[in-house]
Amino acid sequence: MARLNVNPTRMELSRLKARLATSTRGHKLLKDKQDELMRQFIAMIKENKKLREEVEGKITDSFEDFLLARSMNSSQMLDEALAISKETINLEIQTKNLMSVNVPVMTFSRSNEEDESAIYPYGFAGTSSELDDAVKKLYNILPYLLKLAEIEKACQLMADEIESTRRRVNALEYMTIPQLKETITYIKMKLEENDRSSIIRLMKVKDIINKDN
Repeated sequence: MARLNVNPTRMELSRLKARLATSTRGHKLLKDKQDELMRQFIAMIKENKKLREEVEGKITDSFEDFLLARSMNSSQMLDEALAISKETINLEIQTKNLMSVNVPVMTFSRSNEEDESAIYPYGFAGTSSELDDAVKKLYNILPYLLKLAEIEKACQLMADEIESTRRRVNALEYMTIPQLKETITYIKMKLEENDRSSIIRLMKVKDIINKDN
């Protein structure tokens, strides 16, 4: 590991010792942060897997009702029944700080919250109960879909933060701290060498003075 290109002075030695102490503390804090990020990331991955399986099961159940409705009604009738929605869904996205990562928090609201029947974009005459069940189930899946989107985006952001933190930890552990330690050792040796040289010169001067006397 190449040492830093600095002048071997006591002032520089003090400055590098302070940098080493700061870097060591920073490395410990980043390592602790990395460990906690990994712990939370693994927990979120498990939650994401469980929720995804649950959502896929609910969607499959709803599609089965759609297939039943399609078998009992013509494709044209179903297309016309589902062509125009009676209401709109408003999506609000906020963020929360999780280990210095801003992860999304999603909530939605209906334009006709007071009218539960507004989720059905058709009149009940001429349609089957299977279609009603399918639409109702899809509507009930929406909160789970939003939660799944939150977790998957959070997992992506957490993975990016873990990678960034890992690079910083490695840079401190394998480059900055070893360089500082090696440079500090080099300066100490140089200062000790200078001290020995000064002592030898003083002893020689003293011998010369004693001889003259």
